Amino acid sequence: MTNDAVTLAGPLADRRAWRTDRCPIGKALEVVGTRSAMLIMREAYYGTTRFDDFATRVGISEAVAAARLRELTDEGLLERQPYQEAGQRTRYEYRLTEKGTDLAPVVLGLFEWGGKYASPGGRPPVTLTHAECGTPVHVTVRCERDHHVALPEVVVSAARR
Repeated sequence: MTNDAVTLAGPLADRRAWRTDRCPIGKALEVVGTRSAMLIMREAYYGTTRFDDFATRVGISEAVAAARLRELTDEGLLERQPYQEAGQRTRYEYRLTEKGTDLAPVVLGLFEWGGKYASPGGRPPVTLTHAECGTPVHVTVRCERDHHVALPEVVVSAARR
C-alpha cells in the first residue's frame, strides 16, 4: 500500500495548532457546498443563463433556484444582467464572472471523479473534450513551473505573511 498523504511541514506538522475555522476548503464549501449550487454552476459552464432553465435542468424548485442564484450572485460567482424579449417585462439572466470561471477546475474535477467512481461502468453520460484537438479533458495538479504534482509531493506549510 502506498502512502498518498500530503506532507506536513513547519508548525502545521502539529495539527492541534491548525485553525479549522480559517480553512480555505471550509470557506469554499460555505459558498458552493450544496448540491444545487454546484449543479447551477455546472449549468452556467454549459451555457445556461436563464432562471427557468437553471431550475429545470438542475431539477430544483423555483424557490431553491432563486435562493441558490441569489447566493451565487451575492458571492460574486454569477452576475445578473437584464434582458427583455419583445412585449415582455425586463428579466435577468445570470452570467459567469471571473470568480465563477475560476471555480471551473473544481467542478471539472468533480465531473472526472464522478465519471470514474460514481457513473455506471465508470462511464459518464457525456464527455468533455478539448475543442482544438478533440482529446479528453483531465484535471491535474501542477505547480507554477508547470510540473505535474502527485499528492505525496504536496507540502502543507504555514502561509508567509
